[in-house]
Amino acid sequence: MDLAASAIADPVRRDILALLQHQRLPAGKIAARFAISRPAVSRHLRVLRESGLVRDELVGRQRFYALDPRGFAELTAWLTQLLAPPA
Repeated sequence: MDLAASAIADPVRRDILALLQHQRLPAGKIAARFAISRPAVSRHLRVLRESGLVRDELVGRQRFYALDPRGFAELTAWLTQLLAPPA
């Protein structure tokens, strides 16, 4: 959970997650949406992948990224428990 929480602490990474909410995208299209360098976007994608929040797939010469719901499970469970009304 700590890796996921740390990953979503950055606003650029949260924006990347929002882009991937409904579709998988190639790294180049993700990078094109930001005013930062491609290597910087690549580092953000690596953090998201290593935290388990996204997965990547190499298709030909393109690397596609998609959300990985399993990476959110522990964080979601903790937030749900934290926000549950007292018994």
